Amino acid sequence: MSLAFSTASRNIARSALRVQRSSTSYPGYRISLRPTTALHARNSGSVAADAAEAVHQNAITNPDPSENSKSAAFIREYEPYSLTTYARPGLILAQGKGCYIWDVEGRKYLDFTAGIAVNALGYGDEELSKILYEQSLNMIHSSNLYYNEWTGPLCKLLVERTLATKGMQSASRVFVSNSGSEANEAALKFARKYGKASRGGGDDKYEVVSFYNSFHGRTMGSLSATPNPKYQKPFAPLVPGFRYARYNDIAGLDVITKNTCAVIIEPIQGEGGVYVATPEFITALRKKCDEVDAVLIFDEIQCGLGRSGFLWAHEAFPAEAQPDILTMAKALGNGIPIGAAMVSERIAQAVKIGDHGTTFGGNPLATRVAHYVVDKLSTREFLEDVKHKAELFRAGLEQLKEKYPSVVTEIRGTGLIWGVQLNREPNAVVDAARLRGLLVITAGTNTIRIVPPLVVKEEEILQGIEILDDAIASL
Repeated sequence: MSLAFSTASRNIARSALRVQRSSTSYPGYRISLRPTTALHARNSGSVAADAAEAVHQNAITNPDPSENSKSAAFIREYEPYSLTTYARPGLILAQGKGCYIWDVEGRKYLDFTAGIAVNALGYGDEELSKILYEQSLNMIHSSNLYYNEWTGPLCKLLVERTLATKGMQSASRVFVSNSGSEANEAALKFARKYGKASRGGGDDKYEVVSFYNSFHGRTMGSLSATPNPKYQKPFAPLVPGFRYARYNDIAGLDVITKNTCAVIIEPIQGEGGVYVATPEFITALRKKCDEVDAVLIFDEIQCGLGRSGFLWAHEAFPAEAQPDILTMAKALGNGIPIGAAMVSERIAQAVKIGDHGTTFGGNPLATRVAHYVVDKLSTREFLEDVKHKAELFRAGLEQLKEKYPSVVTEIRGTGLIWGVQLNREPNAVVDAARLRGLLVITAGTNTIRIVPPLVVKEEEILQGIEILDDAIASL
């Protein structure tokens, strides 16, 4: 570890001790940074320091595998059999522990992607591994034609832990699926069923409103709610009845009418570039939905389950701004495929036997794992720790913005979901970070997205910011 990194670490860590809760009504903290060099510590005027600076910033510790490497041979052998739907670098990941992962060449990476906000408990959680082993010996799958020992307890835990927060106080029942997109599909179906059966409803009450810059999934219903030409155009025509409004634009809510059966929104847009909904907007949205008896769906697939520093991101909104349906996935299984839609009793009464189903959803293996994950993520101590670590990120990223004003234009986020807005295409920074041992991903337009495991340690946050500093400096 460099002397400069040690200095930056100490300064930011000391600053974190002076964190005070913000007066705002959404997740946020104030951090009082003293006028210090912090991440500017390497800006020494001496020739020797400048030389060391250049070496430090441009040192590539994790070069991508060469053409004659084990990784390249593996890819050449198996890539011809895989349908190409992702652009990937040439490394092959093999194992992980905590917030670090290793490729087959033995290179170590600090992971600030968490499998796209999935691995909340990091890699190699020993208790989770034990649960997987024990449950796989007992029963992996049985189908929803019968009860099993873990789906019911998971549903109860989700409802009870939610009711114990400032979040969805109408939470009543849960449908368990296999993924986030499927959870959203279920939510949209439930909302349409409710709309047709509601007072003043009928066959014309089927429209769904979603928001530009959102991402709700890739299956046809959730894709229809994702107004991005990149995702939608190749698969048109989509499901009819979807209309779109602008995020955080109260004046644009007139798109919601008596024919609207549902509005689906992310309290924090992740894929769209890490944008946080304002309390005023969400409150106005809830009011508008009530006026036309439309179901309000909060998609917390990426921002929920502790990612914001709350169990649910919408806890930061006023009490009157709560959803009728809450969807979740990603962190729910810490890598085991599972999603869920939690509904109010009013919505539950509209859903009858045979209206929806799933073959694999709610299997005892996935639900037992999810029970363990939810129990761990929902403790007060765990969530307070996320909020504390959020301020290390906020301080460090804001200092990067100050240091590179010609590159970094804005820092957005809360908890452990952050967007670093650049004034240029971000892949060069992502690549430079990877070559220095840090994995980050992109989002929206020219945004670097940071979503580390929620168990990330303070020293790992500081190390990651230092590598990101080097990556930007290398451009």
